[in-house]
Amino acid sequence: MALMEQFRKQGDFLFRYRSFFPIPFFLVGLGIHIYQQLQANGNFIPEYYYAICFGVGLIGLIVRIIIIGYVPKGTSGRNRTEQIANTLNTDGMYSVVRHPLYVGNFLMWLGIAMITANIWFIVIFVLAYWIYYERIMYAEEAFLREKFGQTYLDWASKVPAFIPCFKKWQSPNSYFSAKNALRREYTGLFNLVVVFFLFHYAQSVIKNDMDFTYLGENEILWFGILAFTVIFYFTVRILHKGTKLLHVEGR
Repeated sequence: MALMEQFRKQGDFLFRYRSFFPIPFFLVGLGIHIYQQLQANGNFIPEYYYAICFGVGLIGLIVRIIIIGYVPKGTSGRNRTEQIANTLNTDGMYSVVRHPLYVGNFLMWLGIAMITANIWFIVIFVLAYWIYYERIMYAEEAFLREKFGQTYLDWASKVPAFIPCFKKWQSPNSYFSAKNALRREYTGLFNLVVVFFLFHYAQSVIKNDMDFTYLGENEILWFGILAFTVIFYFTVRILHKGTKLLHVEGR
């Protein structure tokens, strides 16, 4: 099999299972985090560092929200089985980078990797992400080239693949749909908050002599953030699954 065909086949396979990519990364990162905290008696990471890491992850989520809020139905979704593209997105975030959703994902997971404060883990994550998603991006671009031909090639020749070039920004031609963004990205916020809570809670337990019930100011803050997010998650899920309130025609 030619190398091009291997890349395409590997990319299609990895695309279908990309939602599982964060799981081993999260488990290893949490293990490193707990080990380092045990070695430092729970004083390995200062509180402000959690805010910095959470900010990085939140920027990634905001990038995804902006993208999803503008794109039409049949593109840029959470489809897992096959590539879908009824139209070629070339404006908004797609005017500055060809794979903006993966840029958003990278920032979300980078924020999580940063919590460990372990430079080797962060470097390995970046390399693993690049190797994994390089195949997916190759498969997606092969699909788009076959479907849209010269139109795709003209756009791809001007827009970078992964590192945004904001000088090329073109305003979106469609309106921003908050309902669409909410319906499709509420799980991302939930997952992000839960992961950060678990990392912080692990440090708190270790720092307070394995007291699982200790509640200081920082612990109350993170419990509050988690509680709000859980309520928000199930409220949106009920509206999404049980009503048509979040349905947007054409999105």
